[in-house]
Amino acid sequence: MARICAEGLRIEFPLYHFGARSMKKRLLGAASRRVRADAHNRVVVSALSDLSFTIESGERVALVGHNGAGKSTLLRTLAGIYEPVGGRLTVEGEIGSLIDPSAGMDILSTGRENIRLRALYRGLNAEQTAALEAEAGEFSGLGEFLDVPIHGYSAGMSIRLAFALATAVQPQILLMDEWFSAGDADFMAKAEARLEELVTASEILVIATHDMNVVKRWCNRVIRLEAGRIVGDEGTEGLV
Repeated sequence: MARICAEGLRIEFPLYHFGARSMKKRLLGAASRRVRADAHNRVVVSALSDLSFTIESGERVALVGHNGAGKSTLLRTLAGIYEPVGGRLTVEGEIGSLIDPSAGMDILSTGRENIRLRALYRGLNAEQTAALEAEAGEFSGLGEFLDVPIHGYSAGMSIRLAFALATAVQPQILLMDEWFSAGDADFMAKAEARLEELVTASEILVIATHDMNVVKRWCNRVIRLEAGRIVGDEGTEGLV
């Protein structure tokens, strides 16, 4: 059963271009509490500070807050992209990420080669790879362009292939940075239907969004972030 547990989670990013003592002093003196000197006397940005929460199977969680509040950073931490510098994070269950569907795509390789590379990364056998190739090729609708290098694709073609690959496997934990909304009208109808299937079948959904309609439609819990800290954790019943 899927589960996410964070205890005192902390993420910091060092700023390596402030080595001069005078520059460092001015920066630390003028900045907010999110910029400080760490134990190694480096200037660091505290992206997430002392986050503690548990997300159980069946929960659909919206991360909300202003730009820079830490929503995307938290999503990337849950996905394993960022490593905490403090606290503990436990994630139980297979993760599927729609944070950046095109991440990991090799633009010098063809669409078909990218599908096979994704299959290799997932550890799929020959039969599973062939199934993924057929499914992603059909869903993306690229036809003969599947054998063309991605750098020759239009933006819409790249998005269609990236989305097809990112959503080909049903995860237990689905991470999303905003609701997907790109592509032509026909593809968007297909993408919307697939997203609904993924969200419904996943055990846990965590989505960072500014769209309260998405929150009200899909989520049953809201975690509010401000300056890298949790300032609210509540159900969605009272949302207007």
